[in-house]
Amino acid sequence: MAVLLRTTTSATATTAAAGSSSAALLATTFRRGGRRLLLLPARGSAPRRAAFLTARASAEPLEVCAKASVTVPGRLGDCPFTQRVLLTIEEKHLPYDIKLVDLANKPDWFLKISPEGKVPIVKLEEQWVADSDVITQAIEEKYPEPPLATPPEKASVGSKIFSTFIGFLKSKDPNDGTEQALLSELTSFDSYLKDNGPFINGETISAADLSLAPKLYHMEIALGHYKNWPVPDSLSHAKNYMKTIFSMDSFVRTIALQEDVIAGWRPKVMG
Repeated sequence: MAVLLRTTTSATATTAAAGSSSAALLATTFRRGGRRLLLLPARGSAPRRAAFLTARASAEPLEVCAKASVTVPGRLGDCPFTQRVLLTIEEKHLPYDIKLVDLANKPDWFLKISPEGKVPIVKLEEQWVADSDVITQAIEEKYPEPPLATPPEKASVGSKIFSTFIGFLKSKDPNDGTEQALLSELTSFDSYLKDNGPFINGETISAADLSLAPKLYHMEIALGHYKNWPVPDSLSHAKNYMKTIFSMDSFVRTIALQEDVIAGWRPKVMG
């Protein structure tokens, strides 16, 4: 079992031989944020700041089950919904442990806590919670600082990009309108960012960005590989948005390998 300890200033790794019983759990546990510096709320009352400090000081690492890489042992896999959860945890500056699960050979212990065999799944208040929507909302409620909630009127911005990307990726007919549907959604998103950006909620990153960005990352890699299709340069605000978020420390720390993204989408393209 490999354990990676990450802090704000350094990272160390120690490795021990794993027993045969853990063969389905690849380099299972990563620990991040063990001694993170606390980022205090910029505004708010003294009690609010004190509550923030207390919550961080007493927080045990969140346990997160995630897909393991299918291309490089011991690396995080390609699930965009898991990255959304990890981005939320990272942006909240919370410590966490990742258990990497081989989804092609799910161990019994994992199926006991996730009967459907799906990731992500996170342990909160001694309960295993599934579904990235539910998980991120629960984290926001438990750890409200720094706030990541997106105003309801902005929460659906860009929400149709992922489904139109999948339609285009799976399409075998260049004239079926799927490419145009994706371009339409990206153009709408670009226009929104031009008037309201640089992020969905203006100047500050929010939950909507953390949900959309991993999907855009998958879109960029999968369409580039399988269709030799890039986001048009004319959509400069959307392209700058992607470049900015993809370069954030939290995104880099939770990013999937390009090889895994390509492998993950292969069944949909070939099927």
